[in-house]
Amino acid sequence: MASSFFSDFGLMWYLEELKKKEFVKFKELLKEETVQHGLKQIPWTEVKKASREELANLLMKHYEEKQAWDVTFRIFHKINRKDLCDRATRESAGHTTLYQTHVKKKYRDLCSREFFTVAHDFFDQKITEEEHDYFEQLFTIKTIKKQSRTVILKGVQGIGKTTMLMKLLLAWSTGSIYQNRFSYVFYFCCREVKQLVSTSLADLISREWPTSPVPTAEILSEPQKLLFLIDSFEVLSCDLTQAESELGSDCMEERPVRVLLSSLLWKKMLPDSSLIVAVTSENAGSLEEQLENPEVKKLVGFSESNRKLYVRCMFPDRSQGMAAFSFVREKEQLFTMCQIPLLCWVVGTCLKQEMERGKDLADTCRCTTSLYTSFIFNLFTPKGASCPTKESQNQLKGLCSLAAEGMWTGTQMFNKEDLKRNGILDSDIPALLDTKVLRRRESENCYVFLHISIQEFCAALFYLLRSHLDHPHKAVENTTLLLFTFLKREKEHWLFLGCFIFGLLHKQEQEKMDIFFGFQMCQEIKQQLFQCLDAIGESRDLQQEIDQLTLFYCLHEIQDEAFVQQVMAYQREIKLVIKDNVDLIVSAYCLKFCTTLRKLSLSVEDVLQGNEKQRPVPAFKLNCWHQICSVLLTNNVQVLQVKDSKLDESAFIILYNQLKQPKCPLRSLKVNNITFFCESQLFFEVFLSNTNLKRLNLNHTTLSREDVQLLCDVLLHPECNIEKLLLTNCNLSSEDCEVLASVLLSSSKLKHLNVSCNNLGKGVPSLCSALCHPDCVTELLILANCHLSETCWVSLSDTLLKNKTLSHLDISANDLKDEGLKILCEALRQPDSGIQSMRLQQCLITAKGCEDLALVLTGNQNLKSLQISNNKLEDVGVKLLCEALAHPNCRLESIGLEECELTSACCKDLASVFTVSKTLWGINLLENDLGYSGVSMLCEALKHPNCPVYVLGLRKSDFDEETQALLEAMEERIPYLTILSND
Repeated sequence: MASSFFSDFGLMWYLEELKKKEFVKFKELLKEETVQHGLKQIPWTEVKKASREELANLLMKHYEEKQAWDVTFRIFHKINRKDLCDRATRESAGHTTLYQTHVKKKYRDLCSREFFTVAHDFFDQKITEEEHDYFEQLFTIKTIKKQSRTVILKGVQGIGKTTMLMKLLLAWSTGSIYQNRFSYVFYFCCREVKQLVSTSLADLISREWPTSPVPTAEILSEPQKLLFLIDSFEVLSCDLTQAESELGSDCMEERPVRVLLSSLLWKKMLPDSSLIVAVTSENAGSLEEQLENPEVKKLVGFSESNRKLYVRCMFPDRSQGMAAFSFVREKEQLFTMCQIPLLCWVVGTCLKQEMERGKDLADTCRCTTSLYTSFIFNLFTPKGASCPTKESQNQLKGLCSLAAEGMWTGTQMFNKEDLKRNGILDSDIPALLDTKVLRRRESENCYVFLHISIQEFCAALFYLLRSHLDHPHKAVENTTLLLFTFLKREKEHWLFLGCFIFGLLHKQEQEKMDIFFGFQMCQEIKQQLFQCLDAIGESRDLQQEIDQLTLFYCLHEIQDEAFVQQVMAYQREIKLVIKDNVDLIVSAYCLKFCTTLRKLSLSVEDVLQGNEKQRPVPAFKLNCWHQICSVLLTNNVQVLQVKDSKLDESAFIILYNQLKQPKCPLRSLKVNNITFFCESQLFFEVFLSNTNLKRLNLNHTTLSREDVQLLCDVLLHPECNIEKLLLTNCNLSSEDCEVLASVLLSSSKLKHLNVSCNNLGKGVPSLCSALCHPDCVTELLILANCHLSETCWVSLSDTLLKNKTLSHLDISANDLKDEGLKILCEALRQPDSGIQSMRLQQCLITAKGCEDLALVLTGNQNLKSLQISNNKLEDVGVKLLCEALAHPNCRLESIGLEECELTSACCKDLASVFTVSKTLWGINLLENDLGYSGVSMLCEALKHPNCPVYVLGLRKSDFDEETQALLEAMEERIPYLTILSND
């Protein structure tokens, strides 16, 4: 064992790891060891009363280094602490302990200086028992899937991701967690790494190492013992979908930062290492999609008890603290904000400021903007004064200019040159730091806003103070572009910027600004806002681009009822994904102003589920849900979709009470991937009460046998008017086919049935039997991916022969094969076949099957559409089809040949069809290797004056530049030609 290791750190570090009982036992065994091995006796009286440090000194004093370690190791084994022996052996060179000592000093100091917590006594750098368990579970062995070595730690900005990583790093450095799992833990902040043009992993590690030389070889020798903490990943805007050739495994080789991190995250480099990647919630989804089998953990911030404790801690007077928290608890938006520790401080500070000034808290907290306005203005107004000094006004103006620049340039860290450019002098900096709105990051020698929302508020305020033309940075754009950019969610780091602009236009906030700055605010911005929203109202394309929930948040901030009603008047189709209580409140507020709504799509996820303790959904949520559902009666809503949601019984009853009203104009109801915590019978009764409903879509909603029976009973009721029924992926079985067959047999209204993606198998013959009945009115049947077997083809063929109403049949994604196709074609080729549209995609059809299809094309003049994509037809099969398509008896209008393993060799035949056919207007040739020569032949045919084709399925990006140019030239030459791709 190296002398430097022993002398520098001694035995004390290992003795400190022993629990109290273990340390007592250690002393007792030490007494036995000295006798057993004939070692020099250490006075028992000294050993008995010795602390851990004193005992280590006694061992050093009485024995040589090797003897001391040998004795210690033997005793560790006897008290079942072999882990300490292993650790000491591994760390004998002193590297891990040296690094841990460095980590403790560096990051404790960093936390003390830079991680702002006003109520610092409330926080503790030591991990709690709950946090310890949380950390340990991050890398627990999974029983079902392969153990993940990559953890994505997601959460909104300011929720505490960096603090969590710091605590984890410090806990590891003190031996509290991962003692035997990781030899080294390295923290990389992407804000710092981003400054590097290129680097190597070894270089990043060396930047964290306290001494020189760096033991790189030893550190990298056991990659399974390495943990990398990658913080603030979102600032890189890093697309990990790098070409395989760019990635590398050499830790010593310099690469662009983007490529280096991609190599690490894709596991090309150190595949056995572990990673925790902290990223904002907005960026977590794309990162998760790109990584292989990551474990995703969401950081939710302060619990309710922590929020209560934190707010109360800010008030010396306990009763005031309780009153402040009660106010916060009643305001759902404030309460939600307080999940984020820094914003909890903002809310508490603002309430304290306003209470000291005798202000009405209801006015202060009218909305988020009003709270931020009061908070910022109070910080820049001397205590006891009614208005700020001129110096404070200028300092805030400079801060607002800086914030606007940062929002447009995507910057959150500013140097002194940035401050100076925006009018902030060196002499202003101490005052700004005192307000705590701005803080200094010593590690990066830069300045940052307390929280991104503070920067967003100040940026919004800039636009009411000055024109963008007066800004010193050319990146700062006008208000109109800002609003469109915000409403389209084109900049992910703009979370609330546009909302603040709307909120600042409220009369109450205008009055605050007039008092603070002493002059009337710029009114031009209000006119620009009106013009922006008018443009959206007049353009269907713009309405599709706008994120409606973001717009709703803006309208909720301004809270001008006349204005909101004017904006909502053009909302005819609304799609909302409601993820939390505030989304629910904002949506309810805006939807009550709708008057022209026609289509509504809602997802409320688990917001209306209740909780795990079986507590009912709170009344305020149900009131909001009632307001939302009320639009079904106050508007002429034709289509409603409720998807990806779990509805508590009370929430369902509210929806049910609106749907069942005879005056509810709804014609189409889509209930997709829904869990109702109530009796199914209630739901199906809707279709008896509301006779306006014609279409029911239950796709992706699991139905039990009882549910299917209830549904069919309703469909057979004379009061039910459902004509179109979609049951894709509803967990139906072959047994359910019997009751569905009874509906097909007896219902005079049901014309469209889609039961795709269900394991129906042996149940299909019973459906076919019903379809053969002369009273059956079914016109469209979809059986795609229903696990149909060979026994089904005869039944389906019989149906095709006898049914006179069926015009569309889809049996895609079933193992039809050429043999089954031959059976169906016997019926399809009959001149009196009523089938007009047939889909046979991914049915294992080959060129041989094309012989039978060709006979259908020439024998059945009713067939207008044939989709046979994703089959191995090859050029030989398409040649057979082309001969039929060119026949004068063929009346086919569109054909799908996507991914059929075609080459340029079949294009001559296809081109011939283009010039001969009188009816073929559309053909899909995507995902086939046609090449330039093949496309060139098709283009020549398209120029023919008699060519009827005007829709061509080809993805231009699949071809070389020459072929792309050819296709673009065709589009210019033939104005009516449309080249479609499935992008």
